[in-house]
Amino acid sequence: MAFQFTDDNFKTEALEAELPVLVDFYADWCGPCKMMAPVVEALATEYEGKVKIGKLNVDQSPNTAGQYGIMSIPTLLFFKNGEVVNKIVGAVPKADLEQALNAL
Repeated sequence: MAFQFTDDNFKTEALEAELPVLVDFYADWCGPCKMMAPVVEALATEYEGKVKIGKLNVDQSPNTAGQYGIMSIPTLLFFKNGEVVNKIVGAVPKADLEQALNAL
């Protein structure tokens, strides 16, 4: 199951994580976000122990979304050692995410 990131836990859970991290910035009202949700959940299971995969609700955690300049959702940010190393905006096929994850 995908981890739930918030403004309060983002620094420790995402930026200071030992594993690479994928954060799905989303909102409950966003149609493309709903399309991506099962893909993100499936990847969280498949990459468990290799990549920390989670979601951040931009309405509930606007500070973190603002800090990373999230203008449209879904936006998926890939972190390694606390730094953004890749960014995917919009609903994309699972294979595209797998390719980005494998590059980590």
